[in-house]
Amino acid sequence: GTTYMKSARTLALLALLMPLSALAQTALHDGQGNALPDTSSAKSSEGFSASMVVTADPEWQHKWENPVNGVPRFELATEVKEGGSLYILSFLTNPKLDAAGMAQVRCDLRITRPDGSLSGDEHDLPCFVTQLDTDPNSVYLSSVGMKFTAEAGDPHGTWTVAITVRDTVRNVSLPLQSSFDIN
Repeated sequence: GTTYMKSARTLALLALLMPLSALAQTALHDGQGNALPDTSSAKSSEGFSASMVVTADPEWQHKWENPVNGVPRFELATEVKEGGSLYILSFLTNPKLDAAGMAQVRCDLRITRPDGSLSGDEHDLPCFVTQLDTDPNSVYLSSVGMKFTAEAGDPHGTWTVAITVRDTVRNVSLPLQSSFDIN
């Protein structure tokens, strides 16, 4: 398969090309209908929102496609042991559509090792470029996601994942960041 990552030994891009109807979920809020506040891994600006989830759950795709009570629940992961895998997922809500009804969302993806060196650095990936016939206010799974497997020789310590999600029609960029430890 094709991988966008230069370090294919450690990282592999997940095939997230599922039908859009399977991707839409209701927007995430606090239960009282209030939008969740910005954090390092979830931001919004001018009505556009994006978030990143790091999970060790190999069933994440099944949970996304078959949510309980309309909302998929992902157990967040902050560490991984040698041989273990993490799934790094990105989501977005309310992309602005162009005159042809297309969402034009692009992403940059950077993985930084504990010593500050780059494990992966990709720019301008098409993370949600599609004709959108469903409610833009639904939560959509971006096509920029990856499986990270901690292998022998990977440095122990804190790894940082940064994904910048850009709604090019609205001209809004949302920088997201998360981290995990290999121990």
